[in-house]
Amino acid sequence: MLARLAHALALAAAALLALPAQAAFETRARAAWVYDQTTGTVLLAKNADAAIPPASMSKIMTLYMLFEALRDGRVTMDTQFSVSERAKAMGGSTMFLDTTDRPTVEQLIQGIIVQSGNDACVVVAENLAGTEEAFARLMTERGRAIGLKASTFANASGWPDPNHRMSTRDLGIVAVRLIEDFPEYYGYFGMTEYGFDGRAPQNHRNRNPILGRIEGADGLKTGHTTEAGYGLVGSAKQGGRRIVFVISGLASETERAEEAERIANWAFRQFVERTVATPATAVAEAEVWMGTQARVGLVPKEDVRLLLPAVLEGSVTARAIYDGPVAAPIAAGQELGTLVIEVEGMEPRRVPLVAQADVGRGGFVTRLRSAAAALAGQVAGEAAILR
Repeated sequence: MLARLAHALALAAAALLALPAQAAFETRARAAWVYDQTTGTVLLAKNADAAIPPASMSKIMTLYMLFEALRDGRVTMDTQFSVSERAKAMGGSTMFLDTTDRPTVEQLIQGIIVQSGNDACVVVAENLAGTEEAFARLMTERGRAIGLKASTFANASGWPDPNHRMSTRDLGIVAVRLIEDFPEYYGYFGMTEYGFDGRAPQNHRNRNPILGRIEGADGLKTGHTTEAGYGLVGSAKQGGRRIVFVISGLASETERAEEAERIANWAFRQFVERTVATPATAVAEAEVWMGTQARVGLVPKEDVRLLLPAVLEGSVTARAIYDGPVAAPIAAGQELGTLVIEVEGMEPRRVPLVAQADVGRGGFVTRLRSAAAALAGQVAGEAAILR
């Protein structure tokens, strides 16, 4: 039986691009995650996988669940929800709901985003799942399904609880999913003011410090508790690029605002977008087993564009990894491996590699030669061991 071995091919860095020699961004946040959504590049990850108290930033997961209910037709924007005594009694940030109110889904969305209403979150949870506890369990299950690896939810609002945890990476994943999955609702995150039924006008202002302060800023959610410090899930779009970033553990509102602005300026101004691989040029070749050709080119399915620091020096480390030799027949476009591109100070980028062309199965003579070559290699290996 033919053994399948993993091969790593070192690609010539000069054939790709130059590596910018630039120190990593230093943030005052205890945990941070910065992502260029346009190219799929993680620009910064600091303690990004640590499970931390997310405070009100976790409300974006509550909203994601509500948006899914809208998409599935379980509710509409005009659906009215009842308000329980438990929801009314919620402390902290509030939408000032009363048990006689019947807020619509649209009003609750605005109250959660702008006023960070803890009461509104409980209303959503109870009306979608019966109880807030049941809704929190659904949040945890749904989170796992969409790729959240460090998140467990104990409530719908982010109220302090030792079992309520998210990582900055998980918060970023939810933010990206909100933007991509529900563009029809994303505009609500850019609202600067909202008040339900004119109540408590002094609490109508959105606390998100980047709205109106950073060019193209349009979301998403702040958070603060004594344990968590000050945090923000932010997003901004400039030109053809959108960034999503999460910061947590800042010491004050002022520091949160300053750090958000520093990160946005760095992400937009200190990186350039470059094409590092295209389907027209093979980045490596894979050995073929019993085929009409001995090798097949490996190419990405589409142009691979990366964001890299703007000052260019040095080289990029790139590897093409596949299990081989690959048994024929092979179809053009068949996924055979992965291109791993590593830049110092940034997370590796992994891109699927596919066959550049068809390779048919060889005839009897080809198969005989392949088998003989494999047998010779096995015998040589055994002889080397005996020596």
